[in-house]
Amino acid sequence: MKKLPLLLFVFLLAYGCKTKDSSEQAAEQAPALVKSPAFSEDSAYQFVQKQVDFGPRVPNTKQHDACGDFLVAKLKAYGLQVTEQTFKDTTFDNTILNGRNIIGSFNPTASKRILLAAHWDSRPFSDQDSLVKDKPVLAANDGASGVGILLEVARVLSSQKPTPEIGVDIIFFDAEDWGNSEKAGDEYGGFCLGSQYWAANKHTPNYTAYFGILLDMAGAKGATFFKEGYSVQMAESVVNSVWNTASRLGYSNFFINERGGSITDDHLAVNKIAKIPMIDIIHTKPNNMSKTFFDQWHTNDDTMEHIDPKTLKAVGQTLIQVVYQEAEGQAL
Repeated sequence: MKKLPLLLFVFLLAYGCKTKDSSEQAAEQAPALVKSPAFSEDSAYQFVQKQVDFGPRVPNTKQHDACGDFLVAKLKAYGLQVTEQTFKDTTFDNTILNGRNIIGSFNPTASKRILLAAHWDSRPFSDQDSLVKDKPVLAANDGASGVGILLEVARVLSSQKPTPEIGVDIIFFDAEDWGNSEKAGDEYGGFCLGSQYWAANKHTPNYTAYFGILLDMAGAKGATFFKEGYSVQMAESVVNSVWNTASRLGYSNFFINERGGSITDDHLAVNKIAKIPMIDIIHTKPNNMSKTFFDQWHTNDDTMEHIDPKTLKAVGQTLIQVVYQEAEGQAL
């Protein structure tokens, strides 16, 4: 092997040391992970199971009413201030829905607030199923997973002493999933009725939040959460903060550091109408895949067997860490 000239060797050695020092310095300058409580994936899983046990939570049904009562009772049991926002809206197929947005406020007097949300209704027909397309969907992942995670977040926050110095509003949007993009004549495709109503009629006059995070399809095995397009467009700093937090916690195999497609979801109305920057943590596949969402999406197979506590943990612990980072003024 040929020897490097002495001057070149010294130069490369100095350059290597300088590069190492720079990377170490960058790591040192990043905010530290503040201490935060543990998120229980087993508890979250049981919250998902409880919703599925009611059956499909389709608006205008007894199952929907019973599940809504359960959600209200749980939020109240954890000490959150609960507001029920009822509304009527008409679907793309001219069905009049009796909607019910459920809002739980943790530390309601705090001026700095974060908004966390998920939809709690389930789709009334299994239009993506290869066999039976007219059955209501159990919606273990597409709805119940996000709600289950947020119920566990509420439980964790309520159990902490001292209370974190931040306000958190948890909203369960109703009537998200009774749409048809091909037949509805609006930019939401007939979806997201509850979030549109809330955004135009907020539960507290002049309500605002520093930012919001929406969960949708957040519990399946092998979930991948790409940086959703509208989220990057309208709240890129929030996206980066959440994905950086997930990476620091070791969840980069779930939170993929790549931009995905733009998805019409409840965060769109919150951004456009309520003017609150909100991002969407939603299970999507790479842009070159033929199917956008998880395999059981809008089918009769969206059941508990496809829910993975590891995915619930990755999303839930990331949310808890984000809340505590913000409470300490140490956003990543």
